[in-house]
Amino acid sequence: MLTELSIKDFAIIDSLSITFKEGLTVMTGETGAGKSIIIDAVELLTGGRGSVEFVRYGSSKAEIEGLFTIEDLQHPIFKKGSQLGIDVENEDGMIILSRTITSSGKSICRVNGKLVTLAILRELGKSLIDIHSQHETQSLMDSERHIELLDLYNRVQFLPVLDEYNELYSKLESLKKRYTSFSENEKEMAQRLDLLKFQLNEIQTAELNPSEDEQLVEERNKLNNFERIFQGLQDAYQALYGEQKALDWLSMALNGLETAGEHDEDVKNKHEEFSNHYYLIEEMTYEIRNQLDQLEFDPERLNMIESRLNEIQKLKKKYGQSVSEIVDYAVDIEEEIDQIENRDSHLSRLKKEIKELAHDTYLEAEQLHDLRKEAATQLTEAILQELKDLYLEKASFAVDIQKRQAKEADVVDLDIPVHLNAHGFDMVKFLITTNPGEPLKEIGKVASGGELSRIMLALKKIFSKHQGVTSVIFDEVDTGVSGRVAQAIAEKIHGISAGSQVLCITHLPQVASMADTHLLIEKRVDNDRTSTELTELSHDMKVEEIGRMITGTEMTETTKQHAKELLSLAHKFKESHQY
Repeated sequence: MLTELSIKDFAIIDSLSITFKEGLTVMTGETGAGKSIIIDAVELLTGGRGSVEFVRYGSSKAEIEGLFTIEDLQHPIFKKGSQLGIDVENEDGMIILSRTITSSGKSICRVNGKLVTLAILRELGKSLIDIHSQHETQSLMDSERHIELLDLYNRVQFLPVLDEYNELYSKLESLKKRYTSFSENEKEMAQRLDLLKFQLNEIQTAELNPSEDEQLVEERNKLNNFERIFQGLQDAYQALYGEQKALDWLSMALNGLETAGEHDEDVKNKHEEFSNHYYLIEEMTYEIRNQLDQLEFDPERLNMIESRLNEIQKLKKKYGQSVSEIVDYAVDIEEEIDQIENRDSHLSRLKKEIKELAHDTYLEAEQLHDLRKEAATQLTEAILQELKDLYLEKASFAVDIQKRQAKEADVVDLDIPVHLNAHGFDMVKFLITTNPGEPLKEIGKVASGGELSRIMLALKKIFSKHQGVTSVIFDEVDTGVSGRVAQAIAEKIHGISAGSQVLCITHLPQVASMADTHLLIEKRVDNDRTSTELTELSHDMKVEEIGRMITGTEMTETTKQHAKELLSLAHKFKESHQY
């Protein structure tokens, strides 16, 4: 959920910090007070289009920051972050999105303090917040997204099958790309073959050995530090066997322990332990002497090493960061050379593999199709019930699933009757009509403003718990409704808040009365500057505000009583509906 929102120098807001809670938060206030500006800020925070017009007059930049807390470790945001290369996992389950828009129009985006592109901020934002306003087309109206929503509706059964399909489809696409690359015109392939042969010859001529560069660097280091090594060994040998004769003193100590050990068992044990160390040191002294005798500085060898390392470095710049990578690259291009020189037979084998894999992928897509048809039946029943609750009982809804027909232009004749993509072969659209006898059409093409608001709420109610978004925002979606429909919308919005945090800007007293938290947005003028202020309302203050929303004029006792009745009815409704 969105826990904290900080806005600074944004439009008419100079500085505003809001703490949001779970459940339904309603924001009300006079027109122009800044309610929709707060939603605009959240939209920008989740990747919306920015403009210098958002920067408060006289300020150098507008700053927006939001703190999200995620308790579900399986939330889609974590997988999305991993795919985008952004680490969003932490022990507290906190994700901080921030965005700065400068007066020059520059936009700076961050996720948990790390700079990201606007595209990445938008992708992560879509996994956290879903904003729906009366002016904006959302995912529920986008037919391209309907297949994803249908899949999420039955995700427990569906996702394992989709994962298996995606694995096969990914392999199929990889094979098709390989086939395409080997089907290029002969001139390009001949040029490619010449290049590969040149590269292979250059690597083979070098006669590289595994870890050769590491061994050469070590040997070069020894030659460059020859004097230090020689002097150190000489000093060690002289200390042990030269004039200082440390071994003689150690021998005297050994003899002393041997004599004492004849009369003391503990000393005898020490003599045996000391004796082991003495002979090890004596043997090491001889080894140091031998190493000194073998040390020889060879400047020619040093030059040869430098030359060889330069040669290897040139190959690294072209073919890999280590000798092992260069050798592996040589193996790869040998295989590619063989494939190009035997292109016809290789293409034939590859074509056979593609057709076999396409058939397996198609069978997996058939399972997806069957699961979607089953989910479509369940979804239709659920949505019709939601529409009935919103007094659209005469509406008809259907999930249209069509098979995507095979394309003749595919790189290989896959010998399957459909065209596959990342979702299988299905095309899915949500269709509706609100008038009996009228044909089913796409959602955005059939409904009036008030009807569209109710249809959106019905869909949101179904999908809010399946989409994975932590917060749903409604910006005046209740425009154009009143009476019993307004009450039904209020109840439906509160129902959505059981599965996701809901933030709602409204002018309907019925919706305001359902709020778990009611925030009043007001505009103030101080020192000839306009600013926006926010107040969390107590029960008595709610009565005053809902009364104002009912009449819009002078507050009377009758109006207050009506407001109290609305709050009382809302309280009873929430107590009797435990979602």
